[in-house]
Amino acid sequence: MRILLGVTGCIAAYKACEILRELQRADADVRVVMTEAATRFVGAPTFAALSGHPVGLSLFDNATDPIPHIRLAEECDAFLIAPCTANVVAKLAGGIADDLLTSTALACTAPLMVAPAMNVHMYENAATQSNLATLRARGVQVLDPQSGRLACGEVGAGKLPEPSAIARAVLELAEPLAARALVGRHVLITSGPTVEPIDPVRFISNRSSGKMGAALAQAALDAGARVTVVSGPVSLLYPDGATVVSVETAREMLEQARRAASDADIIVGAAAVADHRPAVSAPQKLKKGTDDAELTAIPLVANPDVLRTLATDRRPGQIVVGFAAETDQVLAHAEMKLRYKHADMIVANEVGNGKAFGTDDDKAAFVTSAGIEELPLMPKAQLAQRIITKASDLLSETS
Repeated sequence: MRILLGVTGCIAAYKACEILRELQRADADVRVVMTEAATRFVGAPTFAALSGHPVGLSLFDNATDPIPHIRLAEECDAFLIAPCTANVVAKLAGGIADDLLTSTALACTAPLMVAPAMNVHMYENAATQSNLATLRARGVQVLDPQSGRLACGEVGAGKLPEPSAIARAVLELAEPLAARALVGRHVLITSGPTVEPIDPVRFISNRSSGKMGAALAQAALDAGARVTVVSGPVSLLYPDGATVVSVETAREMLEQARRAASDADIIVGAAAVADHRPAVSAPQKLKKGTDDAELTAIPLVANPDVLRTLATDRRPGQIVVGFAAETDQVLAHAEMKLRYKHADMIVANEVGNGKAFGTDDDKAAFVTSAGIEELPLMPKAQLAQRIITKASDLLSETS
């Protein structure tokens, strides 16, 4: 396994030496790229001696390698930046590539993980939090810093996590890509909410953000799959490399998903599809005081069940994964849904009270005919990798 370790200009840069050693203990081949500021804290010869490889410092310091950022990007199974300063977080979020490290990050198609480390006020600043949210939405795995006494004397969030924890996290991130289990396969993902119009202004919808769908798309791409996402309206961007089909209503989602499912090997129904829609959508805005009867009593009719239809109509060998977002009796309802939907697996999670919808992490359980596997709370990017790996395993069992 090949890990690229990026080191930026932070007092915690010395901990990157220990991270490198932890990765080597797991038989990883580690190469290092540093910012100029990082060399003010730890010298490049230290990392060269520990890694056994030359350290990348500049876009122009090696005449025999005129495009080092492309070579480094292509030769890794995961790219870890630890520590990652607020400045580099901002550059990554803005797509700035003004040195070897940030150019490599922009060119890298392997999973990217960042471990921020900085002063607590810099970490809590709205700009930094917005930049981190942008990275998460793009599928970058962010390891939240720990709280404690910082080098500057302040107390709060901003400490780099323990090197052993960082090493474990990036090894888990790199393994699915190293396996490339879905090369030559097609993964269809439904994502986001559906929108069912009452009139041209009002509609029925739900709180789904599409974050899990985006994470699943990235995980499937990392595993080598061709990916199609049929998505309801969301504010985030899906990862580059995925084919995105935008829809609004449940009926539109079913129509487009059926088309994409014709040659899909794995279907993951992560969308939060509205169960019902208004029986009639008014062609003009309903006016208060004029159309009160239509506004106070809106007849509903059932929408098609997208996941059940796809599962029922699937061809032999296709794997279908659904989600059960429940507020109570989560596992019992998931087991019922597994049977009713004719799915191979249901990812069960609890929603409401700030859980699941719109968050960056999730706690879930895999429910299959073989039993229940409960998972701990983890970032959605990591959960998505677990889902895609499990679906890939189920696909292998049918081959």
